[in-house]
Amino acid sequence: MLDIRYIRDHAEEIKMNCKNRRVKVDIDVLLSLDSERRGRQKERDSLRADRRQTSKAKPHPAEIERMKQVGEKVEKIEKELEKIEKKYFELLLSTPNRTHPEAPVGGEEDFKVLEERGSGLKFNFKPKDHETLMTDLELIDFQRGAKVAGNKFYYLKGDLVRLNLALLNYGIDSVTRQGYKLLETPDLVKQEVLDASGFNPRGAESQVYDIVSHDLHLVGTAEIPLLGYHANEVLDLSRGPIKYAGLSHCYRTEGGAYGKAMKGLFRVHQFTKLEMFVFCRPEDGESMHAELLKIENEICDGLELQYRVIDTASGDLGGPAYRKFDLEARMVMKDQAESGYGFGEITSTSNCTDYQARRLNIRYVNEAGKKELAHTLNGTAMVLSRFPLALFEQHQQADGTVRVPPALRPYLGGAERIG
Repeated sequence: MLDIRYIRDHAEEIKMNCKNRRVKVDIDVLLSLDSERRGRQKERDSLRADRRQTSKAKPHPAEIERMKQVGEKVEKIEKELEKIEKKYFELLLSTPNRTHPEAPVGGEEDFKVLEERGSGLKFNFKPKDHETLMTDLELIDFQRGAKVAGNKFYYLKGDLVRLNLALLNYGIDSVTRQGYKLLETPDLVKQEVLDASGFNPRGAESQVYDIVSHDLHLVGTAEIPLLGYHANEVLDLSRGPIKYAGLSHCYRTEGGAYGKAMKGLFRVHQFTKLEMFVFCRPEDGESMHAELLKIENEICDGLELQYRVIDTASGDLGGPAYRKFDLEARMVMKDQAESGYGFGEITSTSNCTDYQARRLNIRYVNEAGKKELAHTLNGTAMVLSRFPLALFEQHQQADGTVRVPPALRPYLGGAERIG
């Protein structure tokens, strides 16, 4: 979340930022609640101080009666504060992060293309989408997945299971070589961690599966438990950023994500992902963001994928991100054969500044010996839904098999084809 003091001092800037990010938050109501909250806290603290001072001496009967009334006032104020703070924190948590000055302003289609690798997919046969390829090779079963768990669940079979394990190990080797410490994270987190991550919009737009009767939620990405790993800690960043690679299952409701453009593995309810996560000093944020993007580029280049890098527009950033870069691979399922086929996101990397660390009180000691909030960044190293999708669609052969890129072959016992 943002620092309320910054919002007080820059209210008009925050209002414009909310508008640019297409988020409806009433900043005036937030500031009114903030003022009321501080007033009530001051009143309560004054009454508590009075009670403490009076308790130091033997009270007279009149003082006892007065202290009883003071206690009742404190109790009343605390109940009022509870109601005020509930609405206050709802608005504060809904207020998005500030936006990088170079990020394009606009909606989902207003991104800026920073780089494109590959000139388009070209086939001397009629290509198939990944779902058709995988089904024809008997490597996936959406029908039985739906029978057991519902639409957008699936069974993987045979060589596709092996391919996913190969991709995962390829991704792990790629990031650990860069100094990222490997962790396997819990698939469940508490509400407070979910709130701090900014991954939990309230109401109908929530993408989170909740565990009924428990304060626990299935994670949509390892970013969430990796963030919580250092909650309420003071980090030693004197030797540089702390870098993790978190392996987790991911669960997302993906409400309304159906139709031709979302078919097959493009949007599913469960998948496995390897996520990079960084804690750093504010001055290291830009360079770490560049490092995360470079690693994602190297992973995709090693798999010989065609893709582009986009600078995501303000209205499509999501609450925590200050700036976000997406890697979008060419996909047959996106049609547009005449232009080499369209693009679909396979990875992203975000700089979240101190937005996530503030709520969980994650700090470090600066050179002056003062404790300050750490900055956090994240980036997808490997996701076992869209990477297999892109591999199948881009490397498919006329006979229905799929070519394995040389970088991946050692992880598949030297196999050059799937199918």
